[in-house]
Amino acid sequence: MTTITYNKAVRDRIPEIIRASGKECTVEQVSPEKWLELLNQKLGEEVAEYQAEPSLEELADILEVMRSIVSLLGFEWEQLEAMREKKVRERGAFDTCQVLIGVHSPCE
Repeated sequence: MTTITYNKAVRDRIPEIIRASGKECTVEQVSPEKWLELLNQKLGEEVAEYQAEPSLEELADILEVMRSIVSLLGFEWEQLEAMREKKVRERGAFDTCQVLIGVHSPCE
C-alpha cells in the first residue's frame, strides 16, 4: 500500500470523495489555531494556483478559503465587505488600471 502524506487543509467533502473512489484516507480535527495556520497556507496555495492558471474556479477557491478564515477570526462576511467598501471610499478601487511609477520630492 502506497501512502502520500499531505498535512493540509481540505474541503469538508474531500475524505468522502476519496473513499468513494475506493481509497482510504486519514484525517484529523485540529485546534482553531492550527486550522488558521493551515488555512493561511491553503490561501497561499490557492493564490499560486490562480496566478499559474487564472480562472473563475481558482478565484472561487480563494474566496472559499477567505470565507473560512473570516469566520474563524470571529467576523461575518458582511463585515469584510463593509471594510472593502470603506477602503474603496477612502483610497479607491482598482478600476482605472493605474500603475504608480514613482514619487518625487522637491529638491531642498
